[in-house]
Amino acid sequence: MGGATVSPWVMSNLSFKEETLRRRTFAIISHPDAGKTTITEKILYQGGVVREAGEVHGKAGSKKATSDWMSLEQERGVSITSSVMQFDYHGLRVNLLDTPGHKDFGEDTYRTLVAADSAAMLIDAAKGVEAQTRKLYEVCRMKKLPIFTFANKMDREGKEPLEIIDDVENTLGVKCYPVTWPIGMGEEFKGLYHRTQKKLYLYTKGKEEPEVVDVTGYDDPKISQRVGVSYGVDLGEKLKEDLELLELAIGDFHHEEFMEGKVSPMTFGSAKNNWGVDLFLDLFCEQAPAPFPRHSDAGEIDPLQKDFSGFVFKIQANMDKKHRDRVAFLRICSGQFERGMKVPPPRLKRELRLSYANQFLARERETVEVAYPGDIVGLIDTGYFQIGDTITSGKNFQFDPIPRFSPEIFARLSIKDPLKRKSLQKGVGQLAEEGTIQLLIDPVVGPQDPVIGVVGELQLEVLLFRLNDEYKLDAKIERMPFSVARWPVNEAGEPVRSLKGGARIFEDAEERPVVLLEREWDLKWLEKENPGIKFLISGSG
Repeated sequence: MGGATVSPWVMSNLSFKEETLRRRTFAIISHPDAGKTTITEKILYQGGVVREAGEVHGKAGSKKATSDWMSLEQERGVSITSSVMQFDYHGLRVNLLDTPGHKDFGEDTYRTLVAADSAAMLIDAAKGVEAQTRKLYEVCRMKKLPIFTFANKMDREGKEPLEIIDDVENTLGVKCYPVTWPIGMGEEFKGLYHRTQKKLYLYTKGKEEPEVVDVTGYDDPKISQRVGVSYGVDLGEKLKEDLELLELAIGDFHHEEFMEGKVSPMTFGSAKNNWGVDLFLDLFCEQAPAPFPRHSDAGEIDPLQKDFSGFVFKIQANMDKKHRDRVAFLRICSGQFERGMKVPPPRLKRELRLSYANQFLARERETVEVAYPGDIVGLIDTGYFQIGDTITSGKNFQFDPIPRFSPEIFARLSIKDPLKRKSLQKGVGQLAEEGTIQLLIDPVVGPQDPVIGVVGELQLEVLLFRLNDEYKLDAKIERMPFSVARWPVNEAGEPVRSLKGGARIFEDAEERPVVLLEREWDLKWLEKENPGIKFLISGSG
């Protein structure tokens, strides 16, 4: 293992600048079942955070993922929330943001990517680039995030490595620069050739530690002697042929192109067996960027500037059900965070002391005394903060807003026991503040019977599960016929509260008017009936 097991929050002798420049904050993106939770566990294992990294199956009696803290995640073996983890590796302080792989939770992933400085794209070597990966890559490209690529599951039969590269380049429009290259695949997977180190990493089933062999290059005859023949193919000769083609096609690696998102350094391996994960981490440490300036309405905010600033990108209620707590996750963008510091939060006319701040390893938490740009801290929140809030200790400004996704599924909630209606309102309100669901109010009915809006089906399942698990409410869903939500504004961008065409107008949590429609065709009719009115796909950002 390459990392230190020392607590990341021990007071440092390094200067503010040195601490900031050693931060690396990244998120992992992938399609479901590409192995994201498994590679996250193995990265934490390499970083010395966990002593045993077990694969997650979500079956009774099996190991649970460190990054999956919610009981439903552990039951299903699927990540449906973002987790934040921190560890030291090769002198760097790494903040790893694990994201939901499921498409219904793309909005949570989007917010997490806003808080990252780079991303690692995980690809199933058998399936190549899948739909959710494509969507998440587009967010990274829009945010101009540098991206690493890890081709996983080389211990299973899959696409040839040249095919995988071709798939990534043609589907996503980004050049790949392979740093390692697989020798064989499936049962005949022998190991990896490291192009820059000129070394062979040979793996044996059942063992994590590779045998490392120095070679003169990919054409060294020693390679064929060590890796042998598979199904009549000399694997050393195949490596030589592949890399001769590769060297002609890809040219040299330029760090500037990586920083611009034009080229993705690529490694191969098997997260399940912990093969190649350390080589990915080594590459990450060499190439990943330190915190960079963030855009705001007052210009670029340099991470090394003295005044503290950050933004809330995630709110999570009931991480500890015993204490009914609520945590606001803050990405620090500039200045030094100190526990107990005072800041003027949005919507509050007095200063607030940040006395309770934690760093998380899923549900495990540790008190933070100081933190630096790039770090993620969890502020114990009693309702002061909202997603997208900018928090500063100096002059007042706003980082770029975090947009909401437009819901496509709508429902009302009902419970058998009318005496628990207040508990239902409280629970639904807290989950709405997390961004899991959107609350829409019918002005005629009032807030006691809100409409729930979600992007995907799994969000409704999670909503019901959490209301039962965390609030002990036997809630039921009553579907509504709507599938389209739009926010009407005039040419000046001001909300419009009356429309021609008989559309039903609700209000969102910010009291902005929102139109709910059954079909896209109804939207076209409304646009025709109301010239000069724009129907926005999101109420913010």
